[in-house]
Amino acid sequence: MFKRLIFILSCGISICGLKAQEDSTRVQNDTSELHVQQISEEDVQSYKEDPNFNYEIVEAEITWWENFKTWLGNLLLQFFEWLFGVEKATGYLSIFFKLIPYILIGILLFLLIKFFLKVNSRALLHTKDNEAVATLSEEEHIIRHEDINELIQNAIKEKNYRLAIRYYYLLILRQMSEKGLIDWEIQKTNDDYSYELKKKELKVPFGHITRLYDYIWYGDFPISEANYRRAENTFASLRKTLEN
Repeated sequence: MFKRLIFILSCGISICGLKAQEDSTRVQNDTSELHVQQISEEDVQSYKEDPNFNYEIVEAEITWWENFKTWLGNLLLQFFEWLFGVEKATGYLSIFFKLIPYILIGILLFLLIKFFLKVNSRALLHTKDNEAVATLSEEEHIIRHEDINELIQNAIKEKNYRLAIRYYYLLILRQMSEKGLIDWEIQKTNDDYSYELKKKELKVPFGHITRLYDYIWYGDFPISEANYRRAENTFASLRKTLEN
């Protein structure tokens, strides 16, 4: 009896499932009314004039800089492909070749900037008008013809300690030039003179007084008498070494 009841229930469930499946697969016709939207010529023209609806692809104009980079990149790529015996570089080698033009341009810019800074460092660091400030032409005249010791004493009497430091530095340059330790020329920089010095016992203290000189003179920093006396000891110590 129990088994018969289960059989009847199973048949009932199967029949309901088939009925539901039949209802779900039946096609329903859409009987709603259609409304056709009309677009006027004015509407079409307004869309054409609206930049938000402009989908034309405009090619950007190639600048001379982009042309130069492309030309340089292709030239280097051809050279390295010939050098390494390959027709076309791939992988990391290809990336390296693409970066070479930028690396070379960066190195060139660095060298140019370094050159101009080296040549014009004095003009860049000191532009203030000052009657007590000597120009480059005066520098040459002072080293070749003036009594620098007397100039130092006069600057100290006038309490112009910054100018006294300048004269002291020129005195050191003249002393080293007279001893053949450097070849003094008006266009040379302090770094050039430091490079010409071969003895460590001169190179180190000269580098020290050069930093003092650059800070005080080109930095346009006024100094007190106490600060000047401390700097003077450093200059006097180097002069004593040069005289020995």
